[in-house]
Amino acid sequence: MDQLYIGLMSGTSLDGVDIAVVDFNKRPLELVASHYQKYPEHLFNATKKLCQQTSINFDQLGQLDVQLGEFYAQCIQSTLNNVNLTASDISAIGSHGQTIQHNPNATHPYTIQIGDPNQIVEDTNITVVADFRRRDMAAGGQGAPLVPAFHQDVFRSNKETLAVINIGGISNVSYLSKNPLDPLIGFDCGPGNTLMDQWCQQHFSRHYDENGQLAREGKINEALLNSLLNDPYFSSSYPKSTGPEYFNLEWLKPHLIKHPCKEIDTLSTLCELTAASIQLSLKQLGKVDRVLLCGGGVHNQFLQQRLSLRLTCPVETTEPYGINPDWLEAIAFAWLAKQTIEGKPGNAPSVTGASRALILGAIYPA
Repeated sequence: MDQLYIGLMSGTSLDGVDIAVVDFNKRPLELVASHYQKYPEHLFNATKKLCQQTSINFDQLGQLDVQLGEFYAQCIQSTLNNVNLTASDISAIGSHGQTIQHNPNATHPYTIQIGDPNQIVEDTNITVVADFRRRDMAAGGQGAPLVPAFHQDVFRSNKETLAVINIGGISNVSYLSKNPLDPLIGFDCGPGNTLMDQWCQQHFSRHYDENGQLAREGKINEALLNSLLNDPYFSSSYPKSTGPEYFNLEWLKPHLIKHPCKEIDTLSTLCELTAASIQLSLKQLGKVDRVLLCGGGVHNQFLQQRLSLRLTCPVETTEPYGINPDWLEAIAFAWLAKQTIEGKPGNAPSVTGASRALILGAIYPA
């Protein structure tokens, strides 16, 4: 069997870990195996708590870093066992890690992802590539989003201009012009699922709003929506990136004080905010012939309906284009690991704002 790569993605929604085993020797690429593992409650609670803190307890940070590394390694081993693969079949693991803070606009920009790659390589005996974002930031970039370069590699067409929208905790867009001379553009649109998830956890005792069923029952509060959309982030020019450290319930609180409404209506409005912020992002770009959706947000049917009503072009998932939307982000980090191992750039300076294309990440050899 040809050498395979593993992508491991744990996003800002904190729901769990996506693992993709990918064969890049075939064109189009082949998803050999995939696995989703929900975070155990103690890891979810510890990670959520750490993400929400403004100051960090070093003991909590250090121990959780190792615990997540152990958990990621267990998930990888389970995935390999399920399809009768061994460590020798895998060239490398691309581990995104769990983002606990991302601040590209600080005086000294930084980003922090945990899930100790040393522990992963020790437990799996597979080379690990991790810490993808900081090299881009060192070169003046935002460190995010990194997936547009992968989107361009697998989706760009000479026939249609595509916008690939990933709706995870944060939503981001990749603009793939059919004109090969046009630059690749990509940036974070704003909150994807993160505000809806946080609101559900606080007010409805649910991790998330399955299929958008709760949001569908409420009414959109236009005054609240307009207040939220007045945030400077939405009108700021790209390159730009953001995260739950900005778009969280503390950010929401002053808007609700000015425009109070029922809890169910707030959820509906937060769903509409995600759709509206994606629409605003597309308006900053050129003409789009088709929108391709991926990420956990594709399962929110109400969100998809609201987005389709706001856009004037067809909206569908990446499935007809050969990649399951649930696994695209994990596949992207397998691709980024491959780029690093082969000594090829992983970032797109036109997306992140970095001064040049760079080989990303650190390699932890088996």
